[in-house]
Formats: sequence, C-alpha cells, structure tokens
Amino acid sequence: MMNILVTGCNGQLGNELKKVALYENDINWIFTDIETLNICNETEVVSFFNNNNIDVCINCAAYTAVDKAEDDVTTARLVNADAVNYLAKTCKSNKTLLIHISTDYVFDGTSERAYKENDTVSPNSVYGKTKAEGEHYIINSGCSYIIVRTSWLYSSYGNNFVKTMLRLGSERDFVNVVNDQNGNPTWAYDLACAIMILIRRANHETVKEIFNYSNEGVIPWSNFAEAIFYIGGKNCEVRPISTKDYGGKANRPAFSALDKTKIKEYIGIKIPFWRESLIKCIEEIKHNSINN
Repeated sequence: MMNILVTGCNGQLGNELKKVALYENDINWIFTDIETLNICNETEVVSFFNNNNIDVCINCAAYTAVDKAEDDVTTARLVNADAVNYLAKTCKSNKTLLIHISTDYVFDGTSERAYKENDTVSPNSVYGKTKAEGEHYIINSGCSYIIVRTSWLYSSYGNNFVKTMLRLGSERDFVNVVNDQNGNPTWAYDLACAIMILIRRANHETVKEIFNYSNEGVIPWSNFAEAIFYIGGKNCEVRPISTKDYGGKANRPAFSALDKTKIKEYIGIKIPFWRESLIKCIEEIKHNSINN
C-alpha cells in the first residue's frame, strides 16, 4: 500500500485532497498540518519521513498572504523556500516522489500569451520570489518531483476570492474589483483530482516535471466577481477599477493565464471550463451553509 503524505492539509487544496482520498482505498493517507509536522524544522521533517516510510509527499503548505509577505519576507521565505528545501532533500534521501504546488506569481505577468512551463521565471513580488526559490531548491535537489503551477485557487474551504465575494454580495450594494488583471480561476477540487491522476501516471523513480494546471478560460477579476454574484444569487454591483486604484502592496501579474497543453497530453484529461467548476463549488458552499 502506498503511503502519501499531505502537508498543509487544512488549506483549500489539502481539504479537497481529503475528499479525493475517500475514493482511493489502496492508499494510506497521512494528512498533516503545522501542529503534527512542522516542515520549517528540518530535523522534524527527517524524523517524520524515517518513521512513516513516505512514498509520495504532496506539499500544499505555503505562505500565501501576498501583500503581507512584502513586510514579512523572513517568514515567507522560511515556508515557501527553506521548508521546501528540507522536503526536497529528505525526499531525495528517502526516494520519495515530491509533488509541490507552485503559482502563476513566479511569472511577471507581462506575456501576451499563456505561460508555458519552460518560460523564464521572473517574479516581481516577495511571494513570487520565494515560491520561485522553492522551485529552484526542488529542481537542484536531485529528488523525483512534479511541480504544479496553478492560479486563482478557490474552494468551499478556507478564505478565498469566491467566498469573500459571496459574503460581500450579501452585505453590500456594490464592490470595487480590478479589471486589468487577467488569468485562470482554479477550483481546488479539480486540481486535487489532477494531482491524483499524476501520481498514478508518473514513474515515481525518475519523474522530474513541471506542469501548469488551472481551469480553462481567461477572465479579469471583475468579470469573475460578476459571475460569482450571478451564480450565487447576489444582487450586488461590480464596479471595475484599475490595479493602481486597488492599491495593494505587492505587484500582481497583469496577465497570468497558464498554457495547459503539457498536462492534458501527459495524463489525457479534459480540463473543465472555469464557469462549470464555479457553479459546482458555489452549489457545495450553499449545501454546506444549509447543513451547518
């Protein structure tokens, strides 16, 4: 039986992987958060791997507070880079496949076409830079790895744009949302399913790959908010504003669409369009609110 370790299990993707795990009965899943495995402590990481015979490690843990990271560089680097280095080195020593979740923020957002996996990494925020450093550590560690870059992640769990818009849509008559940042929304459940297929498909001993994964379709944040309000039944106006007017501390990619040709060919999947997945997620959020 394969032992799969999931770090950061209480985040959006970690919770979606728990749902996927219900259908994967031939796997021993080990779900951890900082209280059960502090990946920022190398000694603890080494000991945990030695004691649990880990075959695959899915690293969902990350410092994702993009604006806060600009003032908290040390913590962002510890979680997004140093801890990833510890995981990569330990995976190498234990012949463990490392699946690491990265981000569209490793690119500067100036491209005029969807980003491919081999495009030059050029982050312009602390968050993006520390995530790129984590990728660099993995690639140079010698471990077997799959790095999955994703974008605009949301789910029925945790804090994210979709849940925030649904809340504001109930509280306000209008919201200001940027209209000059374009990208691909991604339902974390779709990503979790793709990761599971990658695990089944890849040669764990030799794989060294980077893949892009997001839902299909490119959209600005303002239009995404409008769709959330429409599908969620919220009578709230979206007022488009520029990134300059938004005034966030960190630089954000103006265009961060991801080319997914490689992963579609590698595992033979059809990726859902963003609106299709958004409908399913909002239905789940409504269902959860009724039951809670």
